[in-house]
Amino acid sequence: MIVGESNAPPTRTGKRHISVCVLIDALGWKILEERQFLNDLLVYRQPLRTVLGFSSGAIPSLLTGKTPSQHGHWNLFYYDPSGSPFAWLRWLRYFPDWLVNNRVSQKLIKEAGRRFFHMGSQFECYVKPTLMPYFNWVERRCIYEPGGISGARSIFDDFVACGIPYRAYSYHHWNDEQILELAQNDLENSDAEFFFVYLCQLDAELHSFWAHPERLQSMLAHYEEKLRGIFETALRLDPNASIASCSDHGMAPVTDRFDLVKEIDALGWKMPDDYLGVYDSTMARFWFFNEKARESMNACLEKQMCGRILSDEELEELGVYFPDRRFGETIFLLDSGWMFYRSDFHSGNWLPNGMHGYHPDDPYSDAVFLSNRRPEPPLKTIRDLHGYMEDASGVRASHPVETL
Repeated sequence: MIVGESNAPPTRTGKRHISVCVLIDALGWKILEERQFLNDLLVYRQPLRTVLGFSSGAIPSLLTGKTPSQHGHWNLFYYDPSGSPFAWLRWLRYFPDWLVNNRVSQKLIKEAGRRFFHMGSQFECYVKPTLMPYFNWVERRCIYEPGGISGARSIFDDFVACGIPYRAYSYHHWNDEQILELAQNDLENSDAEFFFVYLCQLDAELHSFWAHPERLQSMLAHYEEKLRGIFETALRLDPNASIASCSDHGMAPVTDRFDLVKEIDALGWKMPDDYLGVYDSTMARFWFFNEKARESMNACLEKQMCGRILSDEELEELGVYFPDRRFGETIFLLDSGWMFYRSDFHSGNWLPNGMHGYHPDDPYSDAVFLSNRRPEPPLKTIRDLHGYMEDASGVRASHPVETL
């Protein structure tokens, strides 16, 4: 379903042509479609298909217009024993598990990764410290800056190449409230033309939305008030301004939980001798060093009724197939509504009633696009947001894409 009326494309009428694009993390079409949210300003409204996985793959996709298999960013951890910056931790495997695989050691490794190994300010030691020597971390640079995405040019690289003054705001430097205030101030007092505003704190509220709908409504109302001021300022300064809000993925209600770790551990195979596994909230990824372990574990996964192993053909179709298997030899995805009881990224103590990271075919996975005018060409997926930003900012007009 697409809501809204067509508007004329922007035309430059003065020295400063303003565009504002606000990315609200996890705001899904299923959540927003029957709600009022800046409907009078953002009259064109539609869902967008996301990519399989989480924000670590989705946001680079919308910033570059490429799939994860093209730009190289998908899940945060990938198998890379020869390039791992934590090879020196191999000696930890000779110590008792209780001594090295705990929160204290994970915190120490997190700080070492951030301060000494150039892993980026957002690096976290999610997997067991004894397994860190087998993995690398994909997001070493701030992806909201030029050169931040390892395998492809982003919209920020385009802005620099075309000499378009811009501002980008993200959690790397500020919280949502600070970002909203800064954007409002910079609209009035800077010469920037494109404003990329990333708000991430709604994601946390959406994880508990189905139990506390009043909290979501309150936060959306606050966003609406602040964004209305930003958008109206943009339109006052440039009546032909392009204003839009979008998201990277949606959020689905959690109805069931499954302890896959328990099922796999019961098979008796050991990490890292026989296999490696990384468990996310809705996805588990495995690498094998023992063929019997591969057969045994794949058989276990195939009999589960709450999810399935993704074939290479489907991974390729979804744009997340990597021939070197850096992100997993076997990838098991839960069905929508299911969540792992425990994973490397959370324990059984965290029981949200909303989750994302399901198949893009699930309607709850759809992201949103809201704008004051109909985009041309039409948008279908979050990857099309890159082209939208190119058009809105004038990148294509001032410097054809093929030459960038």
